[in-house]
Amino acid sequence: MTETENIFIFVPNIIGYGRVILALISFYFMPTNHIIASWCYITSALLDAFDGHAARYFNQSTKFGAILDQLTDRCGTMCLLVTLSHFYPAYTFWFQLSMAIDIACHWIFLHTSLLQGKTSHKFIDMSENPIMRVYYTNRTVLFFMCAGNEAFYAALYLLHFTEGPILAGISLFRAILLLSAPVALVKTILSLIHGYVACINLGIIDVKEREQQRKVK
Repeated sequence: MTETENIFIFVPNIIGYGRVILALISFYFMPTNHIIASWCYITSALLDAFDGHAARYFNQSTKFGAILDQLTDRCGTMCLLVTLSHFYPAYTFWFQLSMAIDIACHWIFLHTSLLQGKTSHKFIDMSENPIMRVYYTNRTVLFFMCAGNEAFYAALYLLHFTEGPILAGISLFRAILLLSAPVALVKTILSLIHGYVACINLGIIDVKEREQQRKVK
């Protein structure tokens, strides 16, 4: 008799649980202690690379692990933005908009991707575009985009407490903020494109399903 695998104790998923714990500690200290909060947040983010490597090394890739990874990323960024809304109330709307775009576009993209896997319709494939193909297939580019986006919000967070070391007449955290701002903007535009294309593909699924329903009747 074959034993059933317990995917919840796979190595990458255990790393994922560690990420969640570190994120929760970071959330707790965000309003008061930027040192503890920053170290926990950064460590949780860095472990994102390790769980993916572990999943490939041990052949333990799971849908649960992928969803856990996505939820940890989305919730981490969202809670950081909630804190930034408290620190910079004049920009609350923009932080809210960023959260809405991030959550909505990722959700509809993932949901539509699952539905696409169950059908044989012709969908819009963004990887057919040479620029988007680099984004999808080059891990370095993907890491740079995600890291740049996180660096922008992290720099905003740290600047509330300190300017950091001064280098060449400008503080380190302010320099990171200025350099990462264009990356964060491009990342937001890409999220909107993902969301738009996902809506178009979801519409294709709806049209085909309605056609099939009419044939049955």
